[in-house]
Amino acid sequence: MSDDRLIVALDVPHAVAGLELAEKLGDAVSFYKIGLGMLTGGGLALANELKQEHGKRIFLDMKLFDIGATVEAAVRGLAQFDLDFLTVHGDPHVVRAAMEGASGSNLKILAVTILTSLDRADLDASLIQAGDVADLVLTRAARAFDAGAHGVISSPQEAAAIRALPEAEGRLIVTPGVRPAGAALGDQKRVATPAQAIADGADHIVVGRPIWQANDPRAAAKAVLAELPM
Repeated sequence: MSDDRLIVALDVPHAVAGLELAEKLGDAVSFYKIGLGMLTGGGLALANELKQEHGKRIFLDMKLFDIGATVEAAVRGLAQFDLDFLTVHGDPHVVRAAMEGASGSNLKILAVTILTSLDRADLDASLIQAGDVADLVLTRAARAFDAGAHGVISSPQEAAAIRALPEAEGRLIVTPGVRPAGAALGDQKRVATPAQAIADGADHIVVGRPIWQANDPRAAAKAVLAELPM
């Protein structure tokens, strides 16, 4: 089985394309992320097939946000599928509700701090309080941990600072916004290489386009794995 520190984002249009990509990657990849963009294209069915029939680990990236009762009900429903990770927004009331919904299951709740596609100008446009982005990420991470989150999603640029938080002991850090050396940034603004993200304290890195857009996705995944420190 492959090194599960690498999570490949199946950011393709539908489940058929996702399964085709997973078949190309074969045993080079053991952990997949299925996001909101594929939800209406059979995403849950694909998650179940990859988990139950192919033995893969699954990260369901839904970034849930709603009133507590609704989040709790949604998470309880998703927990029945025996998946591995689920994202919710890092607001403490959302995290607490998600943890209640996941109770009794093996589903790990990961709290989103600030999306890796956002910078300070984006936060200003959204009327988010003033302050350095990294400082806001740290505050949101600490509050999510206090609310019970199993881990957080952050950019790799904040991974080291989050890992240093006392509240982060024994918790997961998962970093999207990871780009192999020389890869295009796409819509990501706060990025790092795979090796740097792991060295700075990330438990898992999420890589999408540099793998699934490659002429040889399996070779691209293996190249990313080769960059990871032992």
